[in-house]
Amino acid sequence: MLRIAVLGAGRIGRIHSTNVAAHPNAKLIAIADPVAAAVDPLAEALGAEAMNDPIAAIDRDDVDAIVIGTPSDNHADLLLHAVAKGKAVMCEKPIDAGMERSQAVVDDVKAKGGKVMMAFNRRFETSFAAIRKAIEAGEIGEVRQVIISSRDPGLPPEDYVKSSGGIFRDMTIHDLDMARFMLGEEPVEVSATASRIVDEALTAKYDDYDTVMVTLKTASGKQCHINNCREAVYGYDQRVEVFGATGMLQHDNLRPTTVRRWTADITEAQEPLLNFFLQRYAQAYASELDAFITALVEGKPLPTSVEDGLKALALAEAAIESVRTGQTVRL
Repeated sequence: MLRIAVLGAGRIGRIHSTNVAAHPNAKLIAIADPVAAAVDPLAEALGAEAMNDPIAAIDRDDVDAIVIGTPSDNHADLLLHAVAKGKAVMCEKPIDAGMERSQAVVDDVKAKGGKVMMAFNRRFETSFAAIRKAIEAGEIGEVRQVIISSRDPGLPPEDYVKSSGGIFRDMTIHDLDMARFMLGEEPVEVSATASRIVDEALTAKYDDYDTVMVTLKTASGKQCHINNCREAVYGYDQRVEVFGATGMLQHDNLRPTTVRRWTADITEAQEPLLNFFLQRYAQAYASELDAFITALVEGKPLPTSVEDGLKALALAEAAIESVRTGQTVRL
């Protein structure tokens, strides 16, 4: 039975806490968040202790592992403290908003032999995982192109935009990791463009963007195109296409049902898309946590690492540099 403390009682913290509490091989010991109004009712509902100091939660003798779902700007400090205390860690992306600090974290984790899993939940989504297995099985031959569309249903709250590190580090980074996952090779060229067209005042205030495109190229010539936007009025748009030498794989959006309707007024009408990432990736979050717990309980390697977080962030930083200079960035 793995004893776990979850840091953060916001959107991500709530789903991680719920999944820990429901897991047969884990016990949710504590949830820590400085905001009492967020953590108190959640901890009470899940039978855990509410705490306001994340460091104190890490230091507990009755905690074996930590799940970090706090704002991005304190991931690195909490991760390093947990590793120093000998605790296994599952941490949301990014490691940190900057490459220098992220590299230092990776170096420290390696030096201490820390067990850290970066929470790239989309790798654990059933259909995305099935696509990767099909690629590995050679079903479509050598991969040539990957196309990823990822659009949110609406802008996040300003407090999130303020501390997220920007669209490339908090949103596109998922798709950059997915690109690595599907291509099977590391990109060596990054080209990006970005716009402020959903809410120019908000994104400009924090030197951020709300609509971006990224193109990646590997040393062998494989390509990936990523589309991101903070607002899709029709719902949470999540699609992947992988084109290979002998075929193609696609994964379309999810809906509450697959029912289609025909009437005198409409043709092939369907229910709206699932409208939020917590709905769309509920299964992926649960499978991700299960992979973390199972690896620790069985003494197996963690399925993702801090190096995966560093490589995804390096691609995000290259995309930011490409937007700044208008040039392709070579890695």
